[in-house]
Amino acid sequence: MSSVTSSWRQRRQASRTRRAVDAAVARTSSPAMRDELLTLANSSQFNNVLR
Repeated sequence: MSSVTSSWRQRRQASRTRRAVDAAVARTSSPAMRDELLTLANSSQFNNVLR
């Protein structure tokens, strides 16, 4: 697989993940859950995907 295809797939995955996190934050009703989702999104597990 070419590096162009690989980087394109990584960018698509990051975009998908970012949209999913944004949608979850928008749907949540409690500030505590919003904080938890933002903490999760900022964790190292997701930072690698969102770069």
